Amino acid sequence: MNTADYLLSTSDSQRVAVIESGERYSYADVYTASAAIARALTALAVQPQQHVAIYGPNSFFWVAAYLAILKLGAVAVPFSPTAKPAQLDEMQNLVACRAVCLQAKHLSAAIHKVFRTCDLITDAVLAVSPEAENVDPVSGTFARDQIAALMLTSGTTARPRAVRVSHRNLQANTESIIAALDIEPDDRMMVVLPFHYCFGTSLLHTHLRVGASLVLASNSSLPEFLLNEIETNACTSLAGVPSLYQMLLRGTTFPRRSLPTLRKFQQAGGKLSSALIEELADLRPEAQIFIMYGQTEATARLSYLPPAYLRTKLGSIGRGLPGVELRVVDDLGQDVRPGEVGQIIARGDNITAGYLNEPDATARTFVDGALHTGDMATVDDDGFISIVDRQNDFIKPLGRRVSSHEIEACVLALPEIISAAAVGIPDQLLGEAIKVYVTLREDAQLDVKAIIDHCRGTLPRYMIPKAVVILDQMPMNSQGKVLKTALREL
Repeated sequence: MNTADYLLSTSDSQRVAVIESGERYSYADVYTASAAIARALTALAVQPQQHVAIYGPNSFFWVAAYLAILKLGAVAVPFSPTAKPAQLDEMQNLVACRAVCLQAKHLSAAIHKVFRTCDLITDAVLAVSPEAENVDPVSGTFARDQIAALMLTSGTTARPRAVRVSHRNLQANTESIIAALDIEPDDRMMVVLPFHYCFGTSLLHTHLRVGASLVLASNSSLPEFLLNEIETNACTSLAGVPSLYQMLLRGTTFPRRSLPTLRKFQQAGGKLSSALIEELADLRPEAQIFIMYGQTEATARLSYLPPAYLRTKLGSIGRGLPGVELRVVDDLGQDVRPGEVGQIIARGDNITAGYLNEPDATARTFVDGALHTGDMATVDDDGFISIVDRQNDFIKPLGRRVSSHEIEACVLALPEIISAAAVGIPDQLLGEAIKVYVTLREDAQLDVKAIIDHCRGTLPRYMIPKAVVILDQMPMNSQGKVLKTALREL
């Protein structure tokens, strides 16, 4: 089945699909709008497997454009609206989109220059009466392993990459997540994550597939406004990366609000410290909290920790999703014993075909059909996996391998701290010294000395930070992840 048809095939046409700025759009509205965009793409002679960009923040138009592109068998290429024109230009040079879909209000001279070789489709096409053509677009012919989307990712570097995600990948990962999280038609997800990010796109996939609702956050940079929208729209679910939960738990009125409809939480996109997981669990004892792990190269998500294990397996990312095989292996490819550190490798129908026009990088990351994640982890006797750190984020004072996550968890045990990031810096004596950057609550009475003293009382001597820097704001990418490369450059 075409992925657009697959996502909409089980929905009730009259149910609410998307809520944007108070406006409610039904599944029938989604179908009508996506059909209008598909007709416009067809009129431009866009062919199956040609690349079509989507530019702009989350919106009803974004959803309709994405489905229209998939419907025709073309390749959807979401661009980050927060990227600078130079970055966008570099991305477009990489993916060479044939057309671009965007709302007219986001079209500027700079954006027009980036997409100067593309045919343009704006939200003006939604005003055209469907009776004008009276023809529904025909689903494009395709094989399950044909590419459905190119997900642009630069990780924590500036150089863009495009991950080739197939129809098989999208449908397999969607089914796995729905089964693991028991997503139902009456779920209503508050969407803070951008759809151009694979975690955000997976929320779109899973909730459309079951006929649930998505509320698009009007302004995710104003957390109190976000909480008001959760309350106003009776949202049942929230998903986010660690920075979102850090801010909500320690920088907003979230701990004091009842928010009675909010019953499901999803967390992925990095390691949330155990102290903050416990804070969330204590505040919401009746809620289901799903700790998850994934990568763009795996479509979106790879594992989950069922809520029943939250306390007994605290700090774990759980085990593989249904249909996903996860192993932790040593340098020889052998499974590590419990307690030993190795790299996570993954297999399943969600593992993508690799990177666009990067055969060497693809060959290094995807070996014999398995994704080598670059995440170092341990596994316990029950098969539950705990990430130690990214391969490139270990710090090595005096040659010892130190997990940045362990240092960050120690610092975040101080309730005055909202976020923390540990990096290695060159040091003549140690080879590499530990430097920690933190942000504080507005009313915090905490200085650098108190933070280092706390570390001295908790960590081994070789893990004590040489320096701590208090920032007003962490440098983050458009997905809400801390940019450690930027911190190292500081």
